[in-house]
Amino acid sequence: MGQSSSAAANSSRRDSNNHSHRSKSKATDAISPMLQPDEERSEIVDVASDFISDLPDECLACIFHSLGSGDRKRCSLVCRRWLRIEGQNRHRLSLNAQSDLLPIIPSLFSRFDAVTKLALKCDRRSVSVGDEALVLISMRCRNLTRLKIRACRELTDAGMTSLAKNCKRLKKLSCGSCTFGAKGMNAVLDNCSALEELSVKRLRGITDGAASEPIGPGVAAASLKTICLKELYNGQCFAPLIMGAKKLRTLKLFRCTGDWDKLLQVIAEQVTSMVEIHLEKLQVSDVGLAAISNCLDLEILHLVKSPEWTNVGLVSVAERCKLLRKLHIDGWKANRVGDEGLVSVAKNCSNLQELVLIGVNPTKVSLEALASNCPNLERLALCESVTVGDVEISSIAVKCVALKKLCIKNCPVSDIGLEALASGCPNMVKVKLKKCRGVTAQGADWLRASRPLLAVNLDTGETIQEAAIDNSDVAHNNSVEFPPMAIQPAFPAIASSSAGRSTSFKSRLGLWTGRRGFVACTLRRWSSSRNNT
Repeated sequence: MGQSSSAAANSSRRDSNNHSHRSKSKATDAISPMLQPDEERSEIVDVASDFISDLPDECLACIFHSLGSGDRKRCSLVCRRWLRIEGQNRHRLSLNAQSDLLPIIPSLFSRFDAVTKLALKCDRRSVSVGDEALVLISMRCRNLTRLKIRACRELTDAGMTSLAKNCKRLKKLSCGSCTFGAKGMNAVLDNCSALEELSVKRLRGITDGAASEPIGPGVAAASLKTICLKELYNGQCFAPLIMGAKKLRTLKLFRCTGDWDKLLQVIAEQVTSMVEIHLEKLQVSDVGLAAISNCLDLEILHLVKSPEWTNVGLVSVAERCKLLRKLHIDGWKANRVGDEGLVSVAKNCSNLQELVLIGVNPTKVSLEALASNCPNLERLALCESVTVGDVEISSIAVKCVALKKLCIKNCPVSDIGLEALASGCPNMVKVKLKKCRGVTAQGADWLRASRPLLAVNLDTGETIQEAAIDNSDVAHNNSVEFPPMAIQPAFPAIASSSAGRSTSFKSRLGLWTGRRGFVACTLRRWSSSRNNT
């Protein structure tokens, strides 16, 4: 019976296929009656065939690479072949590095056996993976080139040593909020000869004082190009590594304690190839900036919230680092940097393309000098300045011909300054105005009407409350970042039915935040009155 039923099914399937072939041949005859019968049979396509199964594994892998992470996961559930190909061609992996990850590491990396970029991130309130898990991962990912470790507090020097011995092709290492110390870091530097980028943040295992073990240089110093140190209590123990990195191009020091003047002098004498230096909340004076001026190829310099240096240090940098393209200064409202230093930058750094001044009080003299002597200045940001008003903006509008982006924040600028922008800066594409109380919505609308191709972004800061900033990002709340320029295609304006709703929602949000502040104030008054009674 089973054979007869299957035979009947096969005959019915053949009849249906013949019927579809006959219908397709009739359609072909209607379109092209000159075709011969043999040609008709060659034109017939079997609609039941699976063309995807004929694709080589390499082609499917290329398709998977063009998909996002979510789509790749869904594709891996289609069939076993797709599951295998997707796993074998996934090179980037990010894992929740909690302690329960340990049992599944063998099966996980049996599927993803070609991972070269790995991120291990753990919640600060959870128990992270330990040395055993890191050893298993390093043994199965010997081709690892990039590794990011976050808040894995159970890792020790022994685990990092095993990682360094098994993953010698490592090119980029980033670790933050970990507890291993100098021995683990030195193991990486002694074994990973291809290391190019090193980023260390809050490494708690480094001891303080003279008893701390120096870090570096190791074999990695010969290939290192970028070193970034953040929030290290004894970051100066990395001095041997920095001085030994002769090919170092970028040095970033953020919120590291200690006096860095003497160390910068030694570093600048031995490493002269640096093109980018970031100094933020660092104990650096004019002596340290004078040392930095020995880097004659310097192109990018960020001096953020380091109030001990003055115009003297900036002049020494400007007179020797004449290739400077990007200069960011956050004076922290210390009023120690002004026209003298900026005029020197204007006279000596003609290649300047981007200038950000926060908490600095330039006048018309320095701004005119910058506009006249820096013909390539394309991006300018003036924030938290009491001297930048309509006169200064007018001088910028007249002289800055190449300017494309202008950001003004919390400066005494009014609608009169916007009128000058309407006729000046012919290449400007974007203006951002934030917390400038003299600028009105009518003035911004008038500027938009005068220059339709100019994007005007106005934020008065009155109704929309700024979001709370995490403690780790407080130092960046005044930073200005310019995205890369891109040519946007012109699309016709499409009306949105949600525009009115979004506006009303924002107004209600501002009203609610005002009420919330009022309630908090009232509660504080009540608590103080109760304490007095």
